[in-house]
Amino acid sequence: MISIYELILRLVLSAIIGGLIGMEREANNRPAGLRTHVLVTLGSSLIMLLSTHGFDTLSNTGDPARLAAQVVSGIGFLGAGTILRTGNSIKGLTTAASLWVCGGIGLAIGGGYYVGGLTTAAIVLFSLMSLGVLEKRIFTKKYRVLIVQCRERTGLIGDIGQLLGRHNVTIKDIKIFRGTDEYDYEGNESFETIDSIGVGSIIEIHLAVKLCKDFKRQDFFQEIHRIRGIEQAAWKNNEFSYNL
Repeated sequence: MISIYELILRLVLSAIIGGLIGMEREANNRPAGLRTHVLVTLGSSLIMLLSTHGFDTLSNTGDPARLAAQVVSGIGFLGAGTILRTGNSIKGLTTAASLWVCGGIGLAIGGGYYVGGLTTAAIVLFSLMSLGVLEKRIFTKKYRVLIVQCRERTGLIGDIGQLLGRHNVTIKDIKIFRGTDEYDYEGNESFETIDSIGVGSIIEIHLAVKLCKDFKRQDFFQEIHRIRGIEQAAWKNNEFSYNL
């Protein structure tokens, strides 16, 4: 049996690590935040402690990894709850992965595998906090966001798509929302699909596009303003991050 102090240390340490990861998710308005990650990591640590030391007084035989193994597969129900699909857009995969890895960290800390658990936690925090900035810079250079304010009508999206095709512009993503809604490409706010917006409504279309080398901006904007229903078109000024 481990000492009471060692048991408390493992539980508190796992809660702190889960809290750090959860704070990063909370700061980005993700479905699972601080409390969820703390509970997952703490619960995994407790199950590992129970599996390895909780039955010492009952029997010296058995597989101590059997109970802990259920955490790896059982955490899937939480991960599935954080994954949201709206049309062709899927969000929450990173949060689901962070919950899953928090379960592994909790098992490692609960089993006394401090080096592995702490190293994994450091890599997870680096991935969530730093790689996102690098991802933004990469996709900012690769894609541009065209913002089109227009009045909804049948065939409008098709007309815009045909114009982009004539200029050899590749469409990577399309988002449509009302002027009263707030939307950013981090996926923090929900958006409305074309089916939920009535004909004649004022809408704003965000198109993530990849431009060709010989793209003629002046000719393109002259042509897009000739499309019936379009009131304004411009490039998005701030940085754009496209979530794969």
